[in-house]
Amino acid sequence: MKQLLSFDGVNAGYGAARVLHNLNLDVAEGDRVALIGRNGVGKTTLVNSLLGVASVRAGRVSINGRVQGRPRPYRAANQGVMIVPQGRRIVANLSVEENLRLGAAVKRPGPWHLDSVYRLFPILEERAHTPGTALSGGQQQMLAIGRAMMANPSLMILDEPTDGLAPVIVDLLADSLNQLADQGTALLLVEQNLSLVARVTRRYYALDKGTVVAEGAVDADDIESLKRHVTI
Repeated sequence: MKQLLSFDGVNAGYGAARVLHNLNLDVAEGDRVALIGRNGVGKTTLVNSLLGVASVRAGRVSINGRVQGRPRPYRAANQGVMIVPQGRRIVANLSVEENLRLGAAVKRPGPWHLDSVYRLFPILEERAHTPGTALSGGQQQMLAIGRAMMANPSLMILDEPTDGLAPVIVDLLADSLNQLADQGTALLLVEQNLSLVARVTRRYYALDKGTVVAEGAVDADDIESLKRHVTI
């Protein structure tokens, strides 16, 4: 099975501060992977190392088997990796539809386009000409995911997608992510909401103090066993 993303002995951080320590992680085609852990253990730093926000000091980050020199978000997108960042980062002064069309800028072929995204998230079509930042938090999360889908990624990375969302919206996101995965997109879900982890992912990595301390299959019937990794 083709490896889409690999972290091999990665040390990364900000300025003089090192956050990730000898981190190893792999996501292959069709994978549904969760990255779990308490606040402040380095989960978002892993995402930021792909965006070029955090500096990789040692080790290798590979996308589709290609070692990345100096990671940049557009390079990841061009290679089929789309990131839905924490906080959604909806572009102000652009409508919902204009925000969605930004995701199509990489021009990758695939099943996701405006009509298919609107079928998945009908509220986005209803509010297509509304400023993206005027949507509710849950609707903005749908927009952020829809924008990433428009790039037809082979891998989507979502950083804390349920942060601040009501349970009914979390349920909708779970259904949407499962539909996305069923279409063949691999998922790396950076998340503390174990209900979503159980419903969407099949295996996990647990992070503590910037390194992987546990990994294995996600057992939806025994999700309680993972709570020790996310309890503050």
